[in-house]
Amino acid sequence: MTDAPPTPDRARALDRLARAAYRLSAADARLRGRATRTPGALSLTHARALRTLAEQGPLTISRLAAGTETTGAATTQLVNGLVTAGYVTRTRPPEDKRSVLVTLTDAGRERHQQRQQALTEALHADLADYDAAALDRAAEVLQRLSAVYDRL
Repeated sequence: MTDAPPTPDRARALDRLARAAYRLSAADARLRGRATRTPGALSLTHARALRTLAEQGPLTISRLAAGTETTGAATTQLVNGLVTAGYVTRTRPPEDKRSVLVTLTDAGRERHQQRQQALTEALHADLADYDAAALDRAAEVLQRLSAVYDRL
């Protein structure tokens, strides 16, 4: 990359991107709020946990935390909510009584599938005017934004 200051057009485009990222973060916060008030609503973190468990099978809290990119303490709290909703169970494996194994229930698997289907349909409909290459570039930008935010 260059150390030269961005052109005015690039500076405006980067500002629009930063503002869009803030709006995405605000939308996530609203979704988290709905998830705490509305039975069956899932925050992005809840959805990530269900997806991780659906893809990888039963996991310890620490492995689930890694899969959802959250801390162990936050994951414990997350799992508490998912247990209450009936989406996961917690068990202690006989070989290691200190760890907790989190397993997706049938209701959790069904809720994950419903959420994935709704997300897929919404993305397909709302982003229909973007081809695969544009979507791949958007995904790359979001991944780079994540790295930027991790450095802040």
